[in-house]
Amino acid sequence: MNSLYIFLNNFDYTYIFNAKVVTILDEIDESILVQLQENARISMTELGKKIGLSTPATNERVKKLEDKEIIKGYRAVIDPEKLHKHVTAYVLFDTKQGTKFREFCIDHPVVIECHRLAGQYSYLVKVVTESVKVLEAFIDETLAYGEPSTLIKLSSVVEDKPIT
Repeated sequence: MNSLYIFLNNFDYTYIFNAKVVTILDEIDESILVQLQENARISMTELGKKIGLSTPATNERVKKLEDKEIIKGYRAVIDPEKLHKHVTAYVLFDTKQGTKFREFCIDHPVVIECHRLAGQYSYLVKVVTESVKVLEAFIDETLAYGEPSTLIKLSSVVEDKPIT
């Protein structure tokens, strides 16, 4: 039999279902998340005006989202082109040497993301490089771990869309 427990508080409600804690956000929290994803440098005063809360109430809401690790951090978005990194590629990778391959990716300077996958490929690796020649050298280095399949980005249709 499934069990369901609901805990209510001022901002959201949390329930436990089959030993998993799930937090449901209200519309204000969802609005805060959208606003911060669009502009993480917005002041709490300006954010409060946009969502219809006082500055202290907004601060409290944001702090609570941070404490729950719904907001995991804030960072600058860098344009690789301005750093003369003109090639972005995604490498699908099939390997039986997962631990060694993960260590390789963690230590390699052109790797900016590495995701474990289910399905035909084991990993999806995002690399940003100065040139195709540097990308080719990276691919050659990966051959010791398995089979890569490389896709080079031409353009981006959707980037950094807020999670809702």
